Amino acid sequence: MPREPVDPRVAAARAALPPVVDDLLHCFMAAGFDLTLVGASVRRALEGDAGHELDFVTDADARRTRQTVQRWADEIRVDRDDTPDLVSLCKKEEGATYTLRIHARPSPSRNRPPGSRRAEHDKALEAYLRRRDFTVDAMALGLSHVTLTDPFGGLRDLERRVLRTPRAPAASIANDPPLMLRVVRRAARLAFEPVPELRDAMHRMAGRVTEVPVEHLREELTALLLATAPSNGLRLLVDTGIAEHVLPELPTLRFESAGHHRHKDIYEHTLTVLDQVIALETEGPDLTLRWAALLHDIGTARTRRTGRNGQVSFHHHEVVGAKMARKRLRVLRCPEQLIADVVRLVELHLRFHGYLDDKWTDPAVRRYVRDAGPLLDRLHKLTRADCTTRNQRKAQALARAYDSLEERIERLAVEDARQVARPDLDGHQIMEILGIRPGPEIGRAYAYLRDLRIEMGPMNFEAARDALLDWWARQNR
Repeated sequence: MPREPVDPRVAAARAALPPVVDDLLHCFMAAGFDLTLVGASVRRALEGDAGHELDFVTDADARRTRQTVQRWADEIRVDRDDTPDLVSLCKKEEGATYTLRIHARPSPSRNRPPGSRRAEHDKALEAYLRRRDFTVDAMALGLSHVTLTDPFGGLRDLERRVLRTPRAPAASIANDPPLMLRVVRRAARLAFEPVPELRDAMHRMAGRVTEVPVEHLREELTALLLATAPSNGLRLLVDTGIAEHVLPELPTLRFESAGHHRHKDIYEHTLTVLDQVIALETEGPDLTLRWAALLHDIGTARTRRTGRNGQVSFHHHEVVGAKMARKRLRVLRCPEQLIADVVRLVELHLRFHGYLDDKWTDPAVRRYVRDAGPLLDRLHKLTRADCTTRNQRKAQALARAYDSLEERIERLAVEDARQVARPDLDGHQIMEILGIRPGPEIGRAYAYLRDLRIEMGPMNFEAARDALLDWWARQNR
């Protein structure tokens, strides 16, 4: 099996591995076994950060592997059903917790000639690496003697940032249809591009994605949306035809337009909105907000109309889109709360345009806040991200208008809080009802009514009067 010569990149990757790797290697060498770093761990190490989840291969069997790490590991787990040769352990070291997975690949009989044992060992390691999804994850890094085993050109593909399968792509997909979704996810997370032959195979075999269980599909789409650049993966999903089977509403947004019937490309607009809403996130990836951005305009395909003057309209597409969003998310068996929140955001994403067309009264602003409820902050972000015009003057005008709306919302919130804190009766009414003159009793009565309003909400005059008299009767005068 070909071995890449040690170059500065490989040496640097080995030197940068966390100390926990050297400690684990010492355990195996003391027991007379070898240990090799494999898979995505090698790729991450070559990229400069091996992370806290590491995969290894050893020439010990599972029993001896367990015995070797028994006293060293903080926790050990052996999966005796699906992967009996895998030993997983956790180790806390230098304030970090590491998950270490050791694949037991026993070496050939020591009675055989050394050359034969080496050849058989290499053959077994290559067979192990061949089962990885991509060549960039099909490398092995020797730890005791620094060597890079790279039988499928993974280092070259890593430099080019491309995805290639160790086996023929059609055979890989046929054997494992979810592989297509992992290609998409990798494109979104790490900006890798599939090589043409892999992309072509995905396009030809896109229909095989229907064999993926819906729960698995939902998990893959969730991972895609929570990735660093989900629009990259979504483009690949659409271009290969996979989206037609898992998210058919997205490719239908690619309208054809020409001449005086031109209008903005809703598909490109949607991906831009998704990018822009991600840029507005302040507390990490927001799955609800990202789903809403992706689905906010899916109703346009069904509501598209061209008037006599050639003007294209999408009247009530937010209503139609909300229903479509609910249906799609339910097909994916998403959590009910996520569905309800996404649907509400799709329903409300155009409401702000009424603020542009008409000068809203304070009650109208309050209704906007009330209808958004706990989704108000997300609605702010979605509405701002929904502006994708290249006309800078228009974009600035929209931003100023929404700034104005947010300022009014904040001002009304302060005013309403003051109103809530103000009792239902003033000082003159308190004196008249209780038949008292100015004095400390008025202050105590005022404070009681203020606290009562905060707890119970506004009351009419009669209810406030009765509550005051009841309180007054309980006082020790």
